[in-house]
Parts: sequence; C-alpha cells; structure tokens
Amino acid sequence: MQLTSTAFEYESDIPRAYTCDGADVSPPLALSEVPAGAQSLVLIMDDPDAPGGTWDHWVAFNIPVLTEIPEDVGSLGTGGRNSWGREGYGGPCPPGGVHRYIFTVYALDRELDLAPGAAKSEVLAALTEYVLDRAVLMGRYGR
Repeated sequence: MQLTSTAFEYESDIPRAYTCDGADVSPPLALSEVPAGAQSLVLIMDDPDAPGGTWDHWVAFNIPVLTEIPEDVGSLGTGGRNSWGREGYGGPCPPGGVHRYIFTVYALDRELDLAPGAAKSEVLAALTEYVLDRAVLMGRYGR
C-alpha cells in the first residue's frame, strides 16, 4: 500500500496552508494498492518530535475504503481524539525547530468496535489483529 500527497513529497516540507500558521486544513492524500480484503481504514497523524512526547494531530478510524482523501476533508470515518482533546485534524504547530509529521494509514479486515473520540492508544490496541497492510507518509514543518 502506498500513501502520497499532491501537496508535499515524502520527507519534504508540509506547506504552510496545512499548519496552524496557515488555514490549518488537512492536506490531500492518495492511497494506492489497498489490499482487496480491506473493510476499513485507520488514519493517524502524529509528531514524534514534540517536547512532551508524541503529539497526536489526527486520529480517524472506520473510514470506508477509498483511494483519495480530499484537502480540508472535515469529517472522515469515526473521529478519534487528538492531543488537543478534540476530534478532527489539527495541523503542524511546533513550538520551535523542525518537526516530523507522520501520516500512517492502516488497512483492516474489519471495522473497529470503538466509540467516537477514542484515543490513539485505544485505536492502536484495537487494530493489532486486523491489519492487512499499512502505509506511511512523512513531512516536515518548522517555524
């Protein structure tokens, strides 16, 4: 499975529009080579370079199998809780320096039995046995 974006390439800079310094909208994403048996997708975006530990920017699960996630998607599957304590996308907003932002999509052979607002840790614990494949896209942003 491959995860790409028309807004930035792997390991390149995420454009300002997708950050707290811009419009803070989610970037367009494209998924290819999704396994035939996939029943749902999970999307997690986090910042492993945050000063207090990994910061979760976007958690969504039970996403219908798709090949494109449009820019500024708004609602996507069932929203999980990010580190701001809300559902939905929160763009890069590092306190200083350049941080890495990791977008990971998991293809699952079923939907997850979780309530809206589940934390990333709950989603990751629930998906373990059901992962068919995963894809990663990493971008950078600094202030």
